[in-house]
Amino acid sequence: MAEAERIIGTPGTPDDGGEQTTTPGASGAEQRPVTDERRPGRGRRIAVLFAVAAFAYALDLVSKMIVVAKLEHHAPIEVIGDWLEFHAIRNPGAAFGFGGAFTIIFTVIAAAVIVVIFRLARKLYSFPWAVALGLLLGGALGNLTDRIFRSPGIFEGQVVDFIAPKGFAVFNLADSAIVCGGILIVLLSFRGLDPDGTVHKN
Repeated sequence: MAEAERIIGTPGTPDDGGEQTTTPGASGAEQRPVTDERRPGRGRRIAVLFAVAAFAYALDLVSKMIVVAKLEHHAPIEVIGDWLEFHAIRNPGAAFGFGGAFTIIFTVIAAAVIVVIFRLARKLYSFPWAVALGLLLGGALGNLTDRIFRSPGIFEGQVVDFIAPKGFAVFNLADSAIVCGGILIVLLSFRGLDPDGTVHKN
């Protein structure tokens, strides 16, 4: 978690963790420090993060409700021949069915990811990063909801998966949001764009 916060820090950051700049046009003794909390745009970026997260979470939740009600215990539905089907299963593991014996561990990891994203949001000034973190947050919340509220028990619940491409693992919309958010973060990192809006050259 400390490493994640270090990534979004900027050179010259004071000990209290806020970025310090000076008021434009001021000189000498009239210069006043401007902390992260007073920089323009952070509120809008946080709003984007939570709006994207809410949309991804709601889409995942509604899709799972429909799948459980209409598709579970029924034959798979062909969407594109046998190349893509909707096939309801319960997954005790991580995304795409991996690690079925470590349900509680994956629950803890998902909760930790959510906490880290909330902490990173304090210094978020980049729109693309807001979208990426929103996708991660919405996806993590979607699968964590299953872990907590679905059978066989609290923190051991099995995730509802239903998207079944031919020759690939079955997954859900939360998994898709997490993967898309992760890919976007990798692309932003390659471009040198940090969550605080600064750009660095490798």
